[in-house]
Amino acid sequence: MGLPSRFEHLYSNTMNQSSFCGMLLLILVAATSLNATELQALRSAITDLQQTYGGRYARGDEFLARLTQLEAQLGSTAPAETNAVQAKLDQLEHDALLANPLLTAQPILFVVRQQYRPDHHNTATFFPSAQHEFNDGAFTPGSALKTLEVAGGGAVKTLLDCPQGVVRDPEVHFDGRRIVFSMRTNAADSYHIYELNADGTGLRQLTSARDVDDLDPLYLPDGGIVFSSTREPKYCMCNRHIMANLYRMDGDGANIHQIGKSTLFEGHGSLLPDGRILYDRWEYVDRNFGDAQALWTVNPDGTGHALYWGNNTASPGAVIDARAIPGTGQAITVFGSCHDRPWGALAIIDRSLGMDGPEPVVRTWPADAAKLIQQSGWEIFDAFHNVKLKYEDPYPLGPKYFLTARMTGHNEEMGLYLLDIFGHETLLHAEPPGCFDPLPLGPHTRPPVIPARRDYASSQGVFYVQDVYQGTHMAGVKPGAVKWLRVVEAPEKRFWTRPSWNGQGQEAPAMNWHDFNNKRILGTVPVASDGSAYFEVPAEKFVYFQLLDAEGMMIQSMRSGAMVQPGEQASCGGCHEDRRQAPMATAAHPQALNRKPDRLREWHGAAREFSFRAEVQPVWDRQCVPCHDFGTPAGRMLNLAGDRDLVFNTAYNELWRKKYIHVMGAGPSEIQAAYSWGSHASKLITFLRATPRCGGALSPEDWDRIVTWIDLNAPYYPSYACAYPDNLGGRAPLDDKQLARLEELTGVPFRQLADHGNNRGPQISFDRPELSPCLAQFSAPANPKRQEALALIRAGAERLARQPEADAPGFQPSAIDQWRNAKYQARQQREQRNRQARQSGAKQFDADFITVP
Repeated sequence: MGLPSRFEHLYSNTMNQSSFCGMLLLILVAATSLNATELQALRSAITDLQQTYGGRYARGDEFLARLTQLEAQLGSTAPAETNAVQAKLDQLEHDALLANPLLTAQPILFVVRQQYRPDHHNTATFFPSAQHEFNDGAFTPGSALKTLEVAGGGAVKTLLDCPQGVVRDPEVHFDGRRIVFSMRTNAADSYHIYELNADGTGLRQLTSARDVDDLDPLYLPDGGIVFSSTREPKYCMCNRHIMANLYRMDGDGANIHQIGKSTLFEGHGSLLPDGRILYDRWEYVDRNFGDAQALWTVNPDGTGHALYWGNNTASPGAVIDARAIPGTGQAITVFGSCHDRPWGALAIIDRSLGMDGPEPVVRTWPADAAKLIQQSGWEIFDAFHNVKLKYEDPYPLGPKYFLTARMTGHNEEMGLYLLDIFGHETLLHAEPPGCFDPLPLGPHTRPPVIPARRDYASSQGVFYVQDVYQGTHMAGVKPGAVKWLRVVEAPEKRFWTRPSWNGQGQEAPAMNWHDFNNKRILGTVPVASDGSAYFEVPAEKFVYFQLLDAEGMMIQSMRSGAMVQPGEQASCGGCHEDRRQAPMATAAHPQALNRKPDRLREWHGAAREFSFRAEVQPVWDRQCVPCHDFGTPAGRMLNLAGDRDLVFNTAYNELWRKKYIHVMGAGPSEIQAAYSWGSHASKLITFLRATPRCGGALSPEDWDRIVTWIDLNAPYYPSYACAYPDNLGGRAPLDDKQLARLEELTGVPFRQLADHGNNRGPQISFDRPELSPCLAQFSAPANPKRQEALALIRAGAERLARQPEADAPGFQPSAIDQWRNAKYQARQQREQRNRQARQSGAKQFDADFITVP
């Protein structure tokens, strides 16, 4: 049922089904003594509508007269007659609020569909039908695109019926005559972009790529359309779900090309008044997955990706589906959770008050959701699960009035509501299975066109940093300490496995001890004595920057990504500077700008994906293993042998597990202080410096390899591709049956130990099977259990020799990974052909391409 607006706060606080009787009691109590504040709220709303819209709100005087009369009656009416008076007041509230000209001037467009079933993350709403994609069969068909005539007594008209599929994400053209939306016609189909006339005629399909899901379309001021798409196949690093990036196309569907390159999800695009796109972005570099979904902006050509709000706030875990509030400089958005549907509380954020935390949040629905906002904290990214009354799809009609989908109180059914800043939440319409995506179906202001700055013929972009010493968390860094800036790429995840290693989340396959990223060092550039840097970077790479001292040790590091488009020149004021501030005025010309952009200097050879066994283990083998090996006193303290275990190798396991390195792993959302982690803060480096017989034997290159590995957050595997996708962690050469038998023989729970928190250290050596620690319990070499266990380990060693994993020379990806790579490359070929067509003035459509793998 829909409650009168003044009772919504009671519903919000008593949503638990078991307390329904308590809710009714509260309502009855409230009904006998109407709060004067709530009466004033209705008067304020009527007065505001009358003052703002004048003759367009023609019945304002009538509503105020009725309110005054009812207030007098409530003050003098006997208790037995109070309910009748309140019924009149409920009707007045309904009449007055629904007479809002922002509602009555045009129909309200909306979608009818079932609520998405819960899945791993709030981005996992489209349940792809494509071959070899992770899908639990949760697609729920039955949908329609409809309009609601508020001025016509609530008449509903169906524009498009989709009984076997789902319609979603509608947007209205600036002229009010066309609607663009995403639709999946049946379970075997994928989501594609369609366009429809506002009267329901002229259905046109704009995208049609097979096994690709296109979502969240948005009309652009220049006539194009931006949308989110899975056209570059990449996967959730902490699980297995396919992700999406921002793409754009011409208004007729031609020349589709990518404008976002972050490593996970870019969605819910909307327009800012200045013509930029506001979108939500989920990506994490050297930080935990759960609170890494914030609001970003980008120009329609893909240049100028920049943080808008919320990248370093621990709760909410999801800041999504935002829209600018006209005339305010504020935005309304959903505050949700990582592991939930794309719903939660609603919030108005004022970016002028800050970029993170509770201070910039000026209002929430429900009001008590504000207490869940926390700038710091560990793994509180699902706190907004606790919001009982959930909202989604907010749309600002003006500075004070908003459309939204909201729970009606009937299970999880969503209805269409009008919210205002005076405290009202008025049900406009509800029908099963649920109503979503409300927005006015009429003309609206077209923002200005931002000229394109992208050069499709180029392969490079340029970054300029004005002063690396400026910004938060650079305290204690002395002028002149920073000598180099390192550019590191964090590549996307193109492959996945069902088995996983438990780091901070599910690594499928295993990549590192605790975090999810692999790394590719693109090179370093000098930092001038005034802190400036000016350098070229390969375009369309998801990169981050690290500041290095004279020894090549990391002082500070980004934990989010940046990108430049071909020909783009991007700049920033400093490291973690306040993005709301203008560039600093300087008396002298920045030194770095006195020369051409620096080119990246290679790190010990051409750029490559970083591998612990290839880059660091040879140092241990030459300098350390003679002492730090199996069976030696020093080895019992720290074993640096390169012997391969089930998932990682011995040295890697020991250095992480025994905490000889102090790195972030998948750490907290907060920006970290300079020198607080990495090689400067690691026990291993302190030991090497203090112990000449160890550290003194290292060459400059040896030293550089060790500190660079630590400063890259101590990664292990170079690639997400693997040789054993069905085995433990996606990396073990023994299958589940063999591991189960090995567990029976040795009593070691190998499968439970595939966890950074439960791991007991290396138990197997596939390089020297007889030295495997799990065999040490058998005193007699001829023990039958020992012999059988040793035979199993040797079988694994033989398989590794024939079929190396990604950490060893001779690696060949599994058949499924080769298939996924072929699909990826075919998509890239499509992308290049579309760009060539755009550059030459030709037209290339989805239908022009043959089927890809």
